[in-house]
Amino acid sequence: MRLSEMDPELLTRNQITSLLFDGLEDDGKNGDCILVFGARSLLRVEKAAELYSEKRAPTILVSGSGARWGDEEIPEAVWMRDQLMERGVPSEDILLEIKAENTTENVVASMLVLQQTFGLHAINRLLIVSSPFHMKRCLLTLKTYMPERIEYTLCADNRKVGQRTNWWTDPGEKANVVKEVKSINKYAKLGILRDEEL
Repeated sequence: MRLSEMDPELLTRNQITSLLFDGLEDDGKNGDCILVFGARSLLRVEKAAELYSEKRAPTILVSGSGARWGDEEIPEAVWMRDQLMERGVPSEDILLEIKAENTTENVVASMLVLQQTFGLHAINRLLIVSSPFHMKRCLLTLKTYMPERIEYTLCADNRKVGQRTNWWTDPGEKANVVKEVKSINKYAKLGILRDEEL
């Protein structure tokens, strides 16, 4: 069965866990850049700062405008940059992408920043930072739009609840997970995501 063919309403908890969490652990490899998907999330900021301080990658690219949420304040990426700087990351090691309003645009707009900064040909591996439930869609989107030869290390934030072992125990995290499964199904049907076998 393919992503576009699944019925999110019929999936068991184990099937949902497998879909969104299996094979998406941090493999410990270093990369050329840390790509942080947009959100005003201290958890994502802290994870990116941790990876940077461990010298897993020399640069952090923060992506997101926040406009989809009706924010009239500073873009998500600018907010994340400021939070990273407060945690000791030098501004010269932080790249900004401030136009993206969704996951697909995070990837497509970040490609241009990476091309203009390094050249996509020079990128071999990206370290990806987002929430645990969002990692599968991040990876599918990257595989759909980025050059195929680029590899990814997936570095979900360190939240205590919302991981593969306990996402169903918190109503908010459970709602996020269920919504994410529906989004993956919908976007695979529309052709926005590569339609893979489950």
